Amino acid sequence: MTSKEIRATFLNFFKSKGHEIVPSASMIVKNDPTLMFTNAGMNQFKDIFLGNGTVNANRIADTQKCLRVSGKHNDLEEVGHDTYHHTMFEMLGNWSFGDYFKKEAIDWAWELLHKVYGIPADRLYATIFEGSEKDGTERDTEAFDLWKQYLPENRILPGNKKDNFWEMGDTGPCGPCSEIHIDLRTDDERAVTPGEALVNKDNPLVIEIWNLVFMQFNRKADGSLEPLPAKHVDTGMGFERLCMALQGTTSNYDTDVFQPVIKKIAGLSGKKYGDNKDADIAMRVVADHLRAISFSIADGQLPSNVKAGYVIRRILRRAVRYGYTFLDFDRPFICELVETLVDEMGETFPELLRQQQLIEKVIREEELSFLRTLVIGIGMLDKLIRESKKQEEIQISGANIFTLYDTYGFPLDLTELILKEHGLLADKEGFDSEMQKQKKRARNAASIEVDDWIVLREGESEFVGYDCNSVETEILRYRKVKQKDRNFYQIILNKTPFYAEMGGQVGDSGLLESEAENIEIFDTKKENNLSVHLAKKLPNNLSGTFMASVNAVKRTATECNHSATHLLHYALRKVLGTHVEQKGSFVSSDILRFDFSHFQKVTIEEIRQVECLVTKAIRDNIPLDEYRNIHIDEAKSMGAMALFGEKYGDKVRVIRFGDSIELCGGTHISQTGSIGTFRIVSESSIAAGIRRIEAVTAEKCEAFLYIQQDLLLSVREMFSNAPNLIQALQKFFTENQEMKKIVDEFKKEKLVILKNELIKQIQEINGISALILRRVYYPSDIIRDIALQLRGEFTEKFMFLTGSEADNKPYIALLLSDDLVKSGFDAAKLVRSAAKQIQGGGGGQTHFATAGGKNIDGLNDAIDEIIDNIQSKLEN
Repeated sequence: MTSKEIRATFLNFFKSKGHEIVPSASMIVKNDPTLMFTNAGMNQFKDIFLGNGTVNANRIADTQKCLRVSGKHNDLEEVGHDTYHHTMFEMLGNWSFGDYFKKEAIDWAWELLHKVYGIPADRLYATIFEGSEKDGTERDTEAFDLWKQYLPENRILPGNKKDNFWEMGDTGPCGPCSEIHIDLRTDDERAVTPGEALVNKDNPLVIEIWNLVFMQFNRKADGSLEPLPAKHVDTGMGFERLCMALQGTTSNYDTDVFQPVIKKIAGLSGKKYGDNKDADIAMRVVADHLRAISFSIADGQLPSNVKAGYVIRRILRRAVRYGYTFLDFDRPFICELVETLVDEMGETFPELLRQQQLIEKVIREEELSFLRTLVIGIGMLDKLIRESKKQEEIQISGANIFTLYDTYGFPLDLTELILKEHGLLADKEGFDSEMQKQKKRARNAASIEVDDWIVLREGESEFVGYDCNSVETEILRYRKVKQKDRNFYQIILNKTPFYAEMGGQVGDSGLLESEAENIEIFDTKKENNLSVHLAKKLPNNLSGTFMASVNAVKRTATECNHSATHLLHYALRKVLGTHVEQKGSFVSSDILRFDFSHFQKVTIEEIRQVECLVTKAIRDNIPLDEYRNIHIDEAKSMGAMALFGEKYGDKVRVIRFGDSIELCGGTHISQTGSIGTFRIVSESSIAAGIRRIEAVTAEKCEAFLYIQQDLLLSVREMFSNAPNLIQALQKFFTENQEMKKIVDEFKKEKLVILKNELIKQIQEINGISALILRRVYYPSDIIRDIALQLRGEFTEKFMFLTGSEADNKPYIALLLSDDLVKSGFDAAKLVRSAAKQIQGGGGGQTHFATAGGKNIDGLNDAIDEIIDNIQSKLEN
């Protein structure tokens, strides 16, 4: 079976069992502070498991694109070295939300694997939870008895809490699981060692392919378990591993999931897969990472230096580095593989096809950038090697190696390889120490302690903020949170006008008011489909009734910016073309930021056209047309744009201002006239093929325009209120250029005179002609010019050393003739050492170096040190 047939068979099987087949969610997680990437098939159903989401179908199946770069068996640096671990992978899954449970899950798993796919029964093993005395949970005898229908007892293995008890996190839904393993070894190997002895022992051919999770408990913050009101099933089967099993290979990379891309890499590199171990690893790394990078970009996450973007950049740079080191690519090549990936996976995941041009462009620019960085990093390593050899050291420090790793993308193995070629060692202990320090810093930065929810009332939270800014409400539940060194509280209300941060719009702030007190709500976040209100303290009377009131001024300003973002999006597509798609946004009360696809700078003329279209829509005072809870198909038939990387359910909300029609969950003004004014304040590039516009509206726009007007008035006053300011400026610059030429000529003449006077002060030190100036008051640029002139006139056994004061700061400069440099003198080292006398630092080239500092009184000592060091070397 081909991989496409294997995937379709799975989905059709569960469709026949009454499951609704749903599309994969985005691999990039938004509006969930606990996750950056979808790392399991259940992520998109997390709200349902927590009881905060609506169940549209009790039985669901899909294939979910996932990304894992940390955790058990998912160290990024190991991917490509074995045959079955990946960064991006597909997870085939079926779910039951309060419907069927263990019996159906196990029966159908056996039916599909053995009867439909035809996997021999004697190659399959199952594990069941052995129980936990600490948690007070018993052995999963129900699952054991169900498996006995299909497997002998010796192939039903007990598993501990680590392997056979699945948990969403430190708290939340959890339960025992039953793993299905397959033995892919030859019959001869199986005759020697039975498969049950190798299950969960990291054997590459005895592997888990399917995990059946039976969610029946809720883990509380104190570690205790309580039964869930409804039991759920969550299963996940590794698609790539299943293909390996069904296609008769011993490596995921030998299946038709990866082979088309690997063959393309082999063709581009001129190397054959299977001929060389290092080249094979490199091809596997690139083939794996191509998928992770492409799907991330398609789902809205561009490479960057922060958070999820940093993870994607790190993956991409690892692929480039392997191609550079082992496949001899010194040019962008990963971008050339995207077409092959789209051919193979674009039918199942159409977002790849839609975003192909953007993916190729972004990857190419990232490759070019990192190749330049690699050259710099190799130069840095070469310098470290030279310095170590000069100082007769046999190893490079862990701190330096970590800098290469963290800043220049050099993993430890590459550094070790290069050092070995030069007879040097890497300080691995020091490197590991630096790595642990970084991980500790990251853990501390993300450290958060969350108590259990304290439930005051049962009920669901209702958002009423589309219709009002204040509402009478009660507290349903609350909990205490400790993050870094601050404590605050999360509060859930039964009714709330507060918009929770989502879709680029910031969360509301405001007050919880009662007759006795006012509690400030400083932010509102979306967590597990709940509007969570953040407050520094709790009300004294938690059971009371409150008036929840949004900060109306900030809300209105934010709504102006949000509605203007919709108008801006429409205007950009009208002016630049329909290729423009939103790639990100940020909307607050102060500013709006809009990221969009476009492959060149937006010109001033185009910006003016966009501004004119937006301001015309504002003048037209277009009323808001809002459509709530309509089916997504109806919304699309209206022409509503689904935004980049967003996840939509069956029911959506449509926001329309005239011809601008978008799916949107944010808050908006009731008519465009309320925006008042609009101006674009900046346009820039943030990534290959992605532009960013920042703009202001309403009062912030007025303030911006006043600043521009005041600036213009100030400039005009500087030119005596000239009626034609442009003409006056042009005249000023012309006269300034002419005057600068005169001044430059005058300076040159004076420099020649000064230089000739200084030459008279040359003295001899151990056979060297030395011009030494102490505590002079020449600016650094004058000293540089004199040094350059002297270098042209004195080519042998000459040095120029000066200590000067300028702007109350000390400055040292040293010039050496080329023959002195060739005999072993180094101006940069001499100056760098002496700079300590002036509490500063410096450097330069071997023939000319400078240093600045803070301590003017140390100038003479610095000059003396340089002279002493030169004399000492000459005498030796």
